[in-house]
Amino acid sequence: MEQNKRPETMERITTAALAEAFISQQVEEIRAQVGQKKVLLALSGGVDSSVVAALLIRAIGKQLVCVHVNHGLLRKGEPEQVVQVFRDEMDANLVYVDAVDRFLDKLAGVTDPEQKRKIIGGEFIRVFEEEARKLEGIEFLAQGTIYPDILESDGVKAHHNVGGLPEDLKFELVEPLKFLFKDEVRVVGKALGLPDGMVYRQPFPGPGLGVRCLGAITRDRLEAVRESDAILREEFAKNGLEGKVWQYFTVIPDFKSVGVREGKRTDAWPVIIRAVNTKDAMTATVEDVPFALLQHITARITAQVAGVNRVLYDLTPKPTGTIEWE
Repeated sequence: MEQNKRPETMERITTAALAEAFISQQVEEIRAQVGQKKVLLALSGGVDSSVVAALLIRAIGKQLVCVHVNHGLLRKGEPEQVVQVFRDEMDANLVYVDAVDRFLDKLAGVTDPEQKRKIIGGEFIRVFEEEARKLEGIEFLAQGTIYPDILESDGVKAHHNVGGLPEDLKFELVEPLKFLFKDEVRVVGKALGLPDGMVYRQPFPGPGLGVRCLGAITRDRLEAVRESDAILREEFAKNGLEGKVWQYFTVIPDFKSVGVREGKRTDAWPVIIRAVNTKDAMTATVEDVPFALLQHITARITAQVAGVNRVLYDLTPKPTGTIEWE
């Protein structure tokens, strides 16, 4: 069998029993590979890295060192959830890095989407490298590689890419999920006891809210994106759309329009809601959200989110639009 080819005899993981069998096998293999050495993991809080973290905690406990970098571009409550689940509930060896100012200072005035991506990705590598060099006895690096990453990108997962780390660190890779598809990863995550909010987390771009705060990122507009997104997710959950709609989020462009608040003219931003369904992300259809719900969400956002006076709904399928705006 090729090293990066899924075994033909491997059964699809669709039940808790199959997930437990997979976990037991991986625990043995991880212990055999790692021994008494330490393992480093960049823990973003996404599905793949969270499941890898929980699996490694099951296998080697405090030998795993998780590094969570808060770059200020995560959704509301996500950094706090990572700390609560892994440090407080799972007793993980977690290093929390508050790098919000560092990232936002680097991004100030940058309007080009690709340049924003490069800055975010490059700065993450630098922060992670700095933390790695502070630690002693690390010989292994865990990654959330899953099987589609191997099929699509020759085994290198861009948003987990620690391949940018200097070669002198000489880490050996630990990739226990590399033969699993995303749905199987979720089944394993449930079996490991992770909360549904992590296991069924929506697809989220590597640059995070950085590509949903369109144009040059400002702290006030970024906060407006975060707050409006939280309202949207809360209302979709309350109204039975969580799990039914593949991806939904808000974006805020870098322009203002005139509005009225308390009888006075205001200049404020519009919030754009995006809600789509897809099977492969190559094409996407727009969710038919009930108009009454859209009105309710609009009322909440315009009342509760500072600097906003309009809410728009993006009706564009893919093609011609993409799922994300940047």
